[in-house]
Amino acid sequence: MNIKENSFSNLLLKDSFFLLLKPEENIYLNTCIRNSFFEELGSLVKLGLKNIEISWSNNEKWLDFVSEIKLKFPRINLGSASIVNKQSIEDSLKIGLNFSMMKFWDKDLFNYSKSKNYLLIPGIKNLKDLEEAVNLNCNVIKIYPIKSKASSIDIHNFKSIDFIAAGGLSINDLKTYKSLGYKAIVIGDRGTINKKFDPKICEWLQNN
Repeated sequence: MNIKENSFSNLLLKDSFFLLLKPEENIYLNTCIRNSFFEELGSLVKLGLKNIEISWSNNEKWLDFVSEIKLKFPRINLGSASIVNKQSIEDSLKIGLNFSMMKFWDKDLFNYSKSKNYLLIPGIKNLKDLEEAVNLNCNVIKIYPIKSKASSIDIHNFKSIDFIAAGGLSINDLKTYKSLGYKAIVIGDRGTINKKFDPKICEWLQNN
């Protein structure tokens, strides 16, 4: 597991944000919408987008959809998000994803993932859960939601941990959170405007 975490940490040194995608049901059913999505995503990948995560859904079409992304963009660091149970871990393993992110801290789920030698990154907002995760040798931690994290959390007290900020962030927040010591941010809902990718993400990729 340490090898996987180290490899993941090395990626964070180069690539500072994750684009979190939350597919709506119509993308599974409508070929035109799906093709348009892949075309748009392909443009970002050509510009240098490296990290993508897809919200897990208890839907067999989710497996096909994410498998198609993996097939079309084999060099992407592809993971799943909003992991809440063992099935979501098993689905991610079935596709061969690189990582998953939990919404919140779940010790049992973290240990289950560890037993499968699979990288599961917890979402944490209070010091008690953070310390528990660190004691279980969790080296990559998402602080979520970042804007309501406990004031008792000072990430500078955990030098060996790679922290990711998430929750309500846009590409405009990247510089701020990097300066605060976070290795990366997750861009979710604010990564799209009117169901299209935020053009500022394209600009950032072109300039970096």
